[in-house]
Amino acid sequence: MKYISIRDLRNRASEVWNDLAKEKDLVLTSNGRPMAILSSIEPDNVDEALAALRRARAVLAVKNLQTQSVAQGTDKLTDDEIKAEIAAVRRSLRKC
Repeated sequence: MKYISIRDLRNRASEVWNDLAKEKDLVLTSNGRPMAILSSIEPDNVDEALAALRRARAVLAVKNLQTQSVAQGTDKLTDDEIKAEIAAVRRSLRKC
């Protein structure tokens, strides 16, 4: 995967678009840190491409939550403990 800076995007936009056509995906960086992904799409598939991106983002979020749960040990909570935790949060929200 090819990385480009925001400066490159601003100063060499036409070259970046050509790179995007060849590479299909580019990582956009700011101060050397990845900030966004530019992905080529077909004009008639914009909605489908956006839906696929959102699904992939959701899958990644779930994976991160699972990893965090294992690290914190909350993956071992029983159903009753989970229900009690939810009930406690709901009670505290009603007080607000």
